[in-house]
Amino acid sequence: MRVTRIGAHDFHWGSRTYVMGIVNVTPDSFSGDGVTDLEAAVAQARQIERDGADLIDIGGESTRPETWAGPGLSLEEEIARVIPVVTRVAATVAIPISIDTYKAEVARRAIEAGAALVNDVWGLHRDPQMAETVASAGVPVVLMHNKPGGGYRDLIGEISDSLRESVELARAAGVSDDRIIVDPGIGFGKTREENLEIIRRLPELRRLGFPLLIGPSRKSFIGKTLDLPAGERLEGTAAAVALSIAGGADIVRVHDVKPMVRVAKMADAIRQA
Repeated sequence: MRVTRIGAHDFHWGSRTYVMGIVNVTPDSFSGDGVTDLEAAVAQARQIERDGADLIDIGGESTRPETWAGPGLSLEEEIARVIPVVTRVAATVAIPISIDTYKAEVARRAIEAGAALVNDVWGLHRDPQMAETVASAGVPVVLMHNKPGGGYRDLIGEISDSLRESVELARAAGVSDDRIIVDPGIGFGKTREENLEIIRRLPELRRLGFPLLIGPSRKSFIGKTLDLPAGERLEGTAAAVALSIAGGADIVRVHDVKPMVRVAKMADAIRQA
């Protein structure tokens, strides 16, 4: 059984599904749960830990589709948003902290402040310094597939090929395989039908040989399927999480931690029975 050390915790892949709770330090989060106040962000992180999460993912830049068309959040603003939160949360909770960023300097400062995992939505392709930053810090990294323009001839094949490229970037910088986690990027440059297909075909992505993270929580493919706004997608998220676990997901990244911890426990029990 492969084991990854994240902070002070060992993650035994295949033993159970791990739950990553989300803290969005942004005023424009697509999910409607963004916080801009330091105390509110810390309180949210504490609640995530109490609700049973195994990881807390802190990010300062919205990933709603319309934001990709612009210049993005400046380095200075992202640092100002997330580093105080990471610092306080690291001193407050016992579970590991992940920093959700594609900027190497944000990752470096977050690691210095207490983050133990880097979650890069561009799979090391956006910032040429990110792979070296991760390798030098000796922390694990989540490599996510991202194709803003969309358009696929072979959905799973192209996602797999892109993730392999990200893996090679990590390896070339000195990141060992036991520190690599992959994510097919639900909602990033995929249609509703393609997102559903990814979840249905997750076992094929297991062939990459790395722990698999999936983040379907509250995303638009659920809203389009059920015709519901972000705040009413709990049941849709639960279905996506359960079927992702059945397909082999090792980590589920979610907003609604308490109910999704229960869903994960039940799905694990069925899968392992």
